[in-house]
Amino acid sequence: QVKLVESEGGLVQAGGSLTLSCAFSGTNFNSYAMGWSRQAPGKEREFVAAVSWSGDHTYYGDSVKGRFTISRDSSKNAVLLQMNSLKPEDTAVYYCNADRRLCPTWNEYDYWGQGTQVTVSS
Repeated sequence: QVKLVESEGGLVQAGGSLTLSCAFSGTNFNSYAMGWSRQAPGKEREFVAAVSWSGDHTYYGDSVKGRFTISRDSSKNAVLLQMNSLKPEDTAVYYCNADRRLCPTWNEYDYWGQGTQVTVSS
């Protein structure tokens, strides 16, 4: 069974940076595409980013393109989300996702982490 555990989020000022990590366990990491999604208070869940099994292909939601970078580290069975130029509207609970398919939308993922809070102050 896949288990995903996100690192602790945090509070950061607008314009700052933060990197989230997610530890994958339970089965073969390289058989799963990975992603991140988020949900802000009062808003629908939103696709943030996805990375293919090999890490060669990445996809981003429009609201984070050019600011966020997703990557995976097979030596550590982990996926990272580097977030730069953060904005108050990036404030949300961020979820790590995994699926055997490469999913460009948040609602296709089979596996979810518990979520971690990221708060961006203005």
